[in-house]
Amino acid sequence: MHGLLPGHRVALLRNGGEYFPALCKAIDAARESLYVESYIFANDPVGREVAARLASARARGVDVRVVIDAFGTRPYGTRELAEQLKRAGVLFVFYRPDLFPFTLRRTRLRRLHRKIVVIDGRIAFIGGINLIDDMNTPGHTPPRVDFAVRVEGPLLGPLCEAVNRLWRIQRLVAFGQQGLPAWSLEAKTTQAGTTKAKLVVRDNFRFRRSIEIAYLAALRVAREDVIIASAYFLPGRRFRRALLDARARGARVRLLLQGRVEFWLLHHASRALYGQLLAGGVEIIEYETSFLHAKVAVVDDDWATVGSSNIDPFSLLLAREANVVVRDAGFAAELRRDLEALADRGGRTVRPARWEARSTLQRALEWFAYGAVRALMGLFGVRYPRA
Repeated sequence: MHGLLPGHRVALLRNGGEYFPALCKAIDAARESLYVESYIFANDPVGREVAARLASARARGVDVRVVIDAFGTRPYGTRELAEQLKRAGVLFVFYRPDLFPFTLRRTRLRRLHRKIVVIDGRIAFIGGINLIDDMNTPGHTPPRVDFAVRVEGPLLGPLCEAVNRLWRIQRLVAFGQQGLPAWSLEAKTTQAGTTKAKLVVRDNFRFRRSIEIAYLAALRVAREDVIIASAYFLPGRRFRRALLDARARGARVRLLLQGRVEFWLLHHASRALYGQLLAGGVEIIEYETSFLHAKVAVVDDDWATVGSSNIDPFSLLLAREANVVVRDAGFAAELRRDLEALADRGGRTVRPARWEARSTLQRALEWFAYGAVRALMGLFGVRYPRA
């Protein structure tokens, strides 16, 4: 993707409580075009409210297009919302609806995991927040914890390029979407502020490792402090080595990870890596108060990223993802304060001595889960690059 660009205004949004009011206000102000991508668009109070705003925008002549992942949103009653929006004139597309019969082909797991909204080519919302109510978290104490950013500035140029590329692919492959019209979103790339930022996307064509490379580049120059929050954490050897090397250079390295079990296999596979990281001085805090869905990081004084990409095989090797990298001391400090507050209020620090004292059965479960995840990755033809 394009390099770091100056001239942005970037606002950090915490959870749905900040994200959805800002999003709905921007939708209501749209005059030309509205483009929405999400992994989930739930038929719940928040989803219905956003859908109503989109339908209202279409009624006043705004070109409204929505692309939602067919697999991620399947349990959330989205097809009823889709039909309502289509009747309102919204062009609604399901990404990769050809799910069944399910087979062990890696293409089945190449999902649209990005969360992007582009309004009039001038304003974008990018992050990890799906179109779903924070309280809609079966099996978890709500609200879920997540972040997004509202961006204005030259980053809209590469973002519109990425959006247009996906639309062209949708038309080419069709995915059962007959009559999908040609379309191109035009960016209004005016200077909006002083913050430097760039868009980093991951796909399975030109940008296969872009997000991982952005993380590795930041970790390789880290000198003082690294804090990463990731809902799902199963990095490859190269990423783990970068974390340990940063700690060896004297940087404090903290990982804020999910403490509650959502996917049993992945949760315990992640914990199989704790021993190596703890032995190298990396601090691990498991967030237990509610569902941690964040995918953010801060490195030293002025590097931060907010986006949709976890640090696991699904995000780094398969899914379409989008992160924003921000180089700004104020933004980095704000995000760091939020992450530290989450760790202090709802986190449990994993102590190396207690970790080493865990039972043989627990160790066996972790390594069984790790081996099973690696085996499944192999079945799907997915492997981390060699270090």
